Amino acid sequence: MFLNQQQVSDYKTNGFITGIQVTEEDETQRYRNLFDQLETKEGREKCQIGLVDRHFDQKFIWELATHPSILDCVSDLIGPDVLLLATHFFCKYGPQEKFVAWHQDVTYWGLEPAEAITAWFAIDDSDRENGCMSVIPESHHDGIREHGKSDQAGNLLSINQEASVTQEDEKRAFDLILKAGEMSIHHGKIIHGSLPNRSTRRRCGLTIRYIPPWVKQIEENSMKRGWKVILLRGQDQEKNFGECPMPFSIN
Repeated sequence: MFLNQQQVSDYKTNGFITGIQVTEEDETQRYRNLFDQLETKEGREKCQIGLVDRHFDQKFIWELATHPSILDCVSDLIGPDVLLLATHFFCKYGPQEKFVAWHQDVTYWGLEPAEAITAWFAIDDSDRENGCMSVIPESHHDGIREHGKSDQAGNLLSINQEASVTQEDEKRAFDLILKAGEMSIHHGKIIHGSLPNRSTRRRCGLTIRYIPPWVKQIEENSMKRGWKVILLRGQDQEKNFGECPMPFSIN
């Protein structure tokens, strides 16, 4: 799967593209079943935001992070050399008031330059009722906004960060409504967040973070550690992160 010229142009202009089908119904159901098994093992509390970089021990997460359809699209946007930075599940259970405050991904990642791309793969249907992600189009052109702490209880972000946005920004917000098996892709600098899940349905999505080889880490990330980066496509002549072996083979 590759992106067309309009999708590439939209990404550059708006900072995101959405509604890209990655898996067919049977494959989508398989991934949901595997997540359900992991959820039963780990518990709902941990599954909200605690499943970070589990592609190192869960083969189905590695399969998604290296899915040819996802990597084809990412390559169209950042070039032929693709490094996997991280994976992270965001899982909202409803009805409850947990939300994700407005923020930019790269703010606390310690990267220089602050360039990264995120594929958001929908394990479940994601809509406004169950708290889909929203983005502020074109906000990735404005650099890094000031981030403080959220005053509202229930922010799912790990260190309670929140970017400063205006009412005009919020009026321009665009909902990324996805069916299970679809994905959106967003720039690491775009401002985004999500409302609470006020439905009785779960809203689970896997974020997969990628960077080109010329990005390096200059300070610890928000988890107080370095990234374990894996080369997935092309070449890594920079070797900014050393060499991390693949946990499983790429099919």
